[in-house]
Amino acid sequence: MIEVRDVHKSFEKETILSDVSFTVKKGSIYGLLGSNGAGKTTLMRTIAGILQQQSGEVKVLEESVFENESIKQRLVFLPDSLYFLPQYTTKQMAHYYQGIYTSWNEERYQRLKTLFQLDENKKISQFSKGMQRQVAFWLSMSVMPDVLMLDEPFDGLDAVMRQKIRNLLIQDVADREMTILISSHNLREVEDICDHVGILHKGEILLERDLDDLKADIHKVQVAFREDGEALLESELQILHQEKRGSVQLLIVKGSEEQVTQTIQSYKPVVFDRLPLTLEEIFIYEMGGAGYAIENILV
Repeated sequence: MIEVRDVHKSFEKETILSDVSFTVKKGSIYGLLGSNGAGKTTLMRTIAGILQQQSGEVKVLEESVFENESIKQRLVFLPDSLYFLPQYTTKQMAHYYQGIYTSWNEERYQRLKTLFQLDENKKISQFSKGMQRQVAFWLSMSVMPDVLMLDEPFDGLDAVMRQKIRNLLIQDVADREMTILISSHNLREVEDICDHVGILHKGEILLERDLDDLKADIHKVQVAFREDGEALLESELQILHQEKRGSVQLLIVKGSEEQVTQTIQSYKPVVFDRLPLTLEEIFIYEMGGAGYAIENILV
């Protein structure tokens, strides 16, 4: 659905993207993660066909997207910095979208009015930042796109509205196999919605993995032994991180859950608990082994 192959983009002498490659499958929600300045917005604008890469290939719906009107009819890009026509109301912007997108669904626009509960006759410029973000989602989802690209999509939204929009996005993926690419530097925002993630740092993809595979491969456990079993464990387990808390050890271990459990239980621990591990912790410990100070990359 989205194919990026060896994309290079620079402005004057500064390289922004360097040989970036990844694929987003149809009906997938892909989280593009990274720090401010990592190149996420440039990459998103290139995929949306706003910018053209110096080299490499960008395809959306199996076609090159740059200056391709038929593909852009099926793609909506919701940027971080929103723009609406000056002095326009939501209703006027809806008419504008209706004239651009042949897939505009007026029935859905009317249904979403109940969800967002905004005055469509009020000038958008008079809304707060969060309300303007809601207008952008309202219009974008009424287009019924095949591909939806979101750059820092939840910025300015309160917790209730974030959940409503997440549910709406998931519903469209399930019902229509819409493909979503979300760019964010905040792992907590995308953990509950994405099925695949990639980290962009200094214009390069550091890591790309299925989210379920990531969570199945790294485990957070706390253990305690009557006798000194920690040294023996270290020789048998791939321990990414460990902390001593009195007699209890906190371990971040890489490997299959069955293998980790069997190894630890063979030493008859007094305490053995598996603890929930966040996506942020997974990246911190996984990428720490590659020499990247990931705690400074992601927030």
